[in-house]
Amino acid sequence: MNNDSKQAEQKEIKKLFEEYSKNRDKKTRDILIEKNLYIAEILAKKYVNKGIEYDDLFQVASIGLILAIERYDISKGFEFSSYATPTIVGEIKKYFRDKGWVIRVPRRIQELSKKVNNAKTHLSQLLQKSPTIQDIAEYLNITEEEVIEALEGSRVYAPQSLDVSLDSQNEDREVNLQDLIGQEDEDFAKIEMRDFIDGVMKNLNELEKKILIDRYFEKKTQVSIAKELNISQMTVSRMEKKIIEKFRNEMEETNA
Repeated sequence: MNNDSKQAEQKEIKKLFEEYSKNRDKKTRDILIEKNLYIAEILAKKYVNKGIEYDDLFQVASIGLILAIERYDISKGFEFSSYATPTIVGEIKKYFRDKGWVIRVPRRIQELSKKVNNAKTHLSQLLQKSPTIQDIAEYLNITEEEVIEALEGSRVYAPQSLDVSLDSQNEDREVNLQDLIGQEDEDFAKIEMRDFIDGVMKNLNELEKKILIDRYFEKKTQVSIAKELNISQMTVSRMEKKIIEKFRNEMEETNA
């Protein structure tokens, strides 16, 4: 992808985030996930060969990406990849902790991190603004993937205070490191559950969907549903059990 294409892509992503901050539309969020999924792929690949399969790591990284998209505030002036990287890495490290694995940073990444940090300092003075990942990659003649990998690695072995002030492209606003770090979002579980329900409902027929909605969203009784559909209450009961079983099976597959 040439520079013009990259700039056009960045403008499109910025526009999508501006739209999503206003309407919180699921379709817009899905497009943002698709366009930024490469960040989750890069970071998931970084942790392969450490005892956990790539598919599992990619799933965890994708959850981190969704969380980052939900919490990203475009008005703070930071590009999304700078916000998403620590959020995704936080989810991956939490997963490793849960599994009892220890993460060690290879010497190659430590050395590359030093070069990237030095480049950030130099480019900040040269450009009079915080350099983007693309700026750093072009200056060091390395890929953007390597820059992301180095930035992630430096956070593992060189933790910083959450109160440290960072430069922002928005000169009127001071931003702390804690503003960029993903936090547990109480609404995130609701988002996951909503997506789960939407996925299961695609496998239901129209009658099953109506019974599900009437029983659990409209709070109707089995008797009233049976009367409305001109079927027996026993039929409604059997179908409800069948629907619950489908949800249970899907939940078991998801958690497997």
